[in-house]
Order: sequence, then structure tokens, then C-alpha cells
Amino acid sequence: MQQFTLEARQTRLTLSPSAVIIHKNGIEFRSASPFSAWTEMTMTLQSPHEEGRVNCTGVVISCTGNTHTGYHVSMVFTNLSKQAQARLNTLAYSPAA
Repeated sequence: MQQFTLEARQTRLTLSPSAVIIHKNGIEFRSASPFSAWTEMTMTLQSPHEEGRVNCTGVVISCTGNTHTGYHVSMVFTNLSKQAQARLNTLAYSPAA
């Protein structure tokens, strides 16, 4: 099974594809821990259908929820190369994404 990895300064999350929604300009995921708005994170994304990975950065724009139900985190991608954007578009429209 493929996994998604997100890292912030003191946090590292490894998420299954079913826990992540990829959009062409961002990503949404569930987390047991909250993230502050404007937290920058690096991400490694990989499709279960393709070779290679996409490394990119993003910024948290929303984090809602609580300790009992978990947190829904929304991020937007920043400073994407054309190649990374093309790969993310493929991931965003992939049935497994």
C-alpha cells in the first residue's frame, strides 16, 4: 500500500491514501493532532498507479475539529514547478486519490 508523508518542523505524519483527498491546488486529510493556520509543511505524495514521487510544500489554511473526533486539515500547495503541478493533477483525478 502506498502512503503519503507530511512533515512540519516537529511533526511527521504518514497517511494512507484513503485518509487523503488530493486536489489540483491542495490537499485535505484527517489528523489526531491540530495544526496552526499558516504552518508550512513539506509533503511526499505517490500514486499507487505510477512510479516516482512528488515532493512539494504547502501551507495549512484550515484546521477544524477537536481531540475527540480528530481534526480536518486543509492545505494549499505553494511554489509548485510545472512538472510537480502536472503530477499533482494526475493524482487529483486518479480514482485512488
